[in-house]
Amino acid sequence: MTPLVGIVLVSHRAEIAFGVRTLVEQMAGPGVVVAPAGGTDDGRTGTSYPRILRALRTAATSEAGAVVLPDLGSSVLATRLVLTDHPGIHAVLADAPFLEGAVAAAVTAASGAALPTVLKAAEEARHTSKF
Repeated sequence: MTPLVGIVLVSHRAEIAFGVRTLVEQMAGPGVVVAPAGGTDDGRTGTSYPRILRALRTAATSEAGAVVLPDLGSSVLATRLVLTDHPGIHAVLADAPFLEGAVAAAVTAASGAALPTVLKAAEEARHTSKF
């Protein structure tokens, strides 16, 4: 089986990251690795370098790579720092809405699409009308 692109969810709250993971896994099916990185190590609101690194190492284990969806500004900064410090991790940041982008990315990844296509699906989710 061809490795699938993984998904990393970086949120300021663990509950949000784990909740979105649950929804995304139900929508995409069992083949896509969805790794949450939410909150700080002591349970506060914020982001955690070690949590982001662990999630990246979980979701970007294959040559397929991973798409990272951050929720707010400092999650982008923290993720960029981790990726800069660990250039061997094959992952890209998505400029996408957190929930809609995660669902679009995971469903696209489940189809076996390559990293650029999964990234594009996540980023195009911002243009999907709800009405």
